Amino acid sequence: MAHNHDHDHTGHSHSHDPSHAGHSHAPASFGTAFAIGASLNTAFVVAELIFGYAANSLALVSDAVHNLSDVIALLLAWGGVWLAGRRPTDTHTYGYRRASILAALANAGLLLIAVGGIAVEAINRFREPAEVASWTVVWVAALGILINGGTALLFMRGRDTDLNVRGAYLHMAADAGVSFGVVVAALLIMATGWQWLDPAISLVIAVVVLLSGWELARDSVNLALDAVPKGIDLKQVRDYLITLEGVTEVHDLHIWAMSTSETALTAHLVRPGGHDDAFLHLVCAELSHRFSIHHATLQVEISSETCRLAPAEMV
Repeated sequence: MAHNHDHDHTGHSHSHDPSHAGHSHAPASFGTAFAIGASLNTAFVVAELIFGYAANSLALVSDAVHNLSDVIALLLAWGGVWLAGRRPTDTHTYGYRRASILAALANAGLLLIAVGGIAVEAINRFREPAEVASWTVVWVAALGILINGGTALLFMRGRDTDLNVRGAYLHMAADAGVSFGVVVAALLIMATGWQWLDPAISLVIAVVVLLSGWELARDSVNLALDAVPKGIDLKQVRDYLITLEGVTEVHDLHIWAMSTSETALTAHLVRPGGHDDAFLHLVCAELSHRFSIHHATLQVEISSETCRLAPAEMV
């Protein structure tokens, strides 16, 4: 059961929910999901290389290389989750939570690079159309839909709460879309003989993946730069704190991401009447409940006149 604990020293209180302490919000079950996803996709890469060479299909061989980057992406995300769960040390007092942000940033980069690869290959195919209509290609691509789609489903429930998990989800969902496009293009080409359909569908898929990858890149860069996490309104948090009983001023308010799923807050509250443990417990519990801020550090002051961090321009 979650509870708060506080250390109060001359108006300073630090509180966090132990259910979030020492590990990322990504549940342990995601470790299994990463293991399954990485194993299935590694096997699929080997299958694509074998059948690609057997069918003399450049499309399948190229897709195998692309899928290899997704295996790397899964391993990066898995490593980020694992590191985020490591205990704090004397040199890393917050632990390695931020590793999950770095993994999400690396995944965004890989996703955008993959989009570039798809686009370049599609443009080359427009210039030099190649025979891609083959039942071998269709069946292997259909297998890709099942493997990548199934792997994406493993991460679906965590994609809205953990940016790192969302990166893994987008990689797998994008690959399922690419495989679906390959199947559709191959079937249509066999029916019509229109070889241009293959690169055309690839470009459409590239645009869709680009939009998702760009959003992931933007969000992960913002977290790396200590921006207020998406979904949290700084003004609403400030308004809540200033309306607390006895509080006359709020300054030095900062909200940032400790990891892709954990948010921290520090603030100075001016409360001329002082404070007690009940007040601090209540504030920290409400911050957790209302805003999903589970790691709050509050400093209560009788007056802001002597606080050098009171001016708005001070950080």
